[in-house]
Amino acid sequence: MAVRKNQASLTGREKRTFVNAVLELKRRGSYDFYVETHNEFIMSDTDRGPRVGHRSPSFLPWHRRFLLQFETALQEIDPSVTLPYWDWTVDREIGSSLWSADFLGGTGRVRDGQVMSGPFAHLAGSWSIRTGVDTRPFLRRRLGDGAVSLPTRADVDSVLAIETYDMPPWNSASSGFRNLLEGWRGLNLHNRVHMWVGGHMATGASPNDPVFWLHHTFIDKLWADWQRLHPDSSYLPATATTNVVDLHATMRPWNDVTPADMLDHTAYYTYDTDGLGERASTGLTSRSTLHS
Repeated sequence: MAVRKNQASLTGREKRTFVNAVLELKRRGSYDFYVETHNEFIMSDTDRGPRVGHRSPSFLPWHRRFLLQFETALQEIDPSVTLPYWDWTVDREIGSSLWSADFLGGTGRVRDGQVMSGPFAHLAGSWSIRTGVDTRPFLRRRLGDGAVSLPTRADVDSVLAIETYDMPPWNSASSGFRNLLEGWRGLNLHNRVHMWVGGHMATGASPNDPVFWLHHTFIDKLWADWQRLHPDSSYLPATATTNVVDLHATMRPWNDVTPADMLDHTAYYTYDTDGLGERASTGLTSRSTLHS
């Protein structure tokens, strides 16, 4: 069973294999498909129309499927790779390990946000932006500029304590766990992190920055944590509801997967904290079973 690990605990070799697989996906021309897909959905998902990836109950299962599709593509390059997660309640500083030159690189320079260090700096020669809000070819970040601070553990715990998954009006005005985690109301968890990183992460083309995958893997982990805390609570709505994806409705763009199919993450992978780390301690990894 594949084990997704905290990025802070990755070995130097694990960092290199992850980075190299991402760079190879970019070299093959496949990476930008994920940027384009995410940008298309975030631009089309609105509070009053059909919505699937954002501002809706399917925000979490949609991104779980999106992450699995990306992870499988990486594993076709290197079967040992799994998506790491960034626990931004702990690694909250510009100097945190994920921003090191041997992993994701640091913040952007003052005048234009261009990332100048690490393997995803345009000057390194392997990372050129093709889908974005403008024609500039370089990755941009402004760590800490767009939000005063990252969410705290107390913020996360207060959202995890909410028992109801989602509720009407099933959009950015909803109360419930999903919307408070997504960040349109309340303490603003997911959205705040996008803004804190800034640059491309603050746009619909946010997967241009590979930290997107580490951030959303942590969001996925928090959903798994919530599921474990509230075993009697489940995805809502359970029946057909206008403009949103119910439990058994298919999700675009795949049209062959439903939220119900995505409820049990252990069918595909575990986290290093699942079962008090017992499964993670085996060190076994395997490829995800979904296909790109």
